[in-house]
Amino acid sequence: MFEIRKQFHFSASHVLEGLPEGHQCGRMHGHNYLVEVVLASKGVDEIGFVRDYGDLKEVKQFLDDTFDHRHLNDFLPCNPTAENMCAFLLNYFMPTIPELVAVRVSETPSTWAELRRVP
Repeated sequence: MFEIRKQFHFSASHVLEGLPEGHQCGRMHGHNYLVEVVLASKGVDEIGFVRDYGDLKEVKQFLDDTFDHRHLNDFLPCNPTAENMCAFLLNYFMPTIPELVAVRVSETPSTWAELRRVP
């Protein structure tokens, strides 16, 4: 199985709902997010690509237009955890990027969440 990955960055704020009183993530705060998309295929096209990285500009455009320097609670239909963001992005892009098998979201250099589907 061939697999390719591309990373994108954006900065945004959020508040996580349902946390115990005083939990640091229950206050508005922000992150410099890293989003990684993973595409997989059993083969490559006639050029040798799973998909041209340039074809993934729609991911960058969406993140820039929708999330960058915004408050995520205003745009996501769910509590904006890294896990929920993975699910949202995977479901959003699957119709236009059928090779998409996983999305990884990192809020800090040492933390990340990933949702992977079977291709």
